[in-house]
Amino acid sequence: MTAIKGILFDKDGTLIDFHATWAQVAEEMALEAAKGNQDKADTMLIAGGLDPVTRSFMADSIFAAGTNLDIIELWFPELSRAEQLETLEEFNQMTADKGAVFAVALPGIIDALNRLHTQRFRLGVATNDSTLGCEKTLAALGIAQLFEAAYGYDAVANAKPAPDTVRAFCDLTGLKPAEIAMIGDNRHDLDMARAGGCGLAIGVLSGTGTRASLSPLADVVLESVADLPGYLMTLRQELDRKQLS
Repeated sequence: MTAIKGILFDKDGTLIDFHATWAQVAEEMALEAAKGNQDKADTMLIAGGLDPVTRSFMADSIFAAGTNLDIIELWFPELSRAEQLETLEEFNQMTADKGAVFAVALPGIIDALNRLHTQRFRLGVATNDSTLGCEKTLAALGIAQLFEAAYGYDAVANAKPAPDTVRAFCDLTGLKPAEIAMIGDNRHDLDMARAGGCGLAIGVLSGTGTRASLSPLADVVLESVADLPGYLMTLRQELDRKQLS
């Protein structure tokens, strides 16, 4: 057992309320992409993983785990690559602005993050949102100062579930992968933790993932990041006992 010194957090569904924050954003994106045609927009939303009736996202769907480019490739397969990348700039700006405006922190998250920061854990965010969108959301919630880095899909060569973000965080902090815990609500988060050699892969039930979908990849599944300080304290106490025995 290695002491955990750094924590990488997924953003949507882990730090912020995924459904409350992104349902409205997704609906506006789809309606604009459909040029005001609501039936076409609903079809786009369903394809992306959002039920327009319940306004809930499916686990591991493109909305839940993908990037803006994934959404554009799904919705606009007829566009050339250059046109898709041009559209990507528009989507990134829209999601950065609206994601910050509508951001809702999950219950107990801000207190938990402050506790972890006080305990000198090195904190970072690994998201498949854009880096700008992530930074704007953290600033809007008043927690940007708690994190040493925010990595969007565009901050690394390969987005989640590739291990690039884990390696970037290790380079920044000087920590080893085994000293880092990755926590998220989606299989992509846990796949990245495994691919990157993280010491802990922690699933949370506060987003789109379920215990059934997360348990095969997770070392532990918690209800929320609000439970993380207590869990890590228990692990630290267990490690101290082992070292003394």
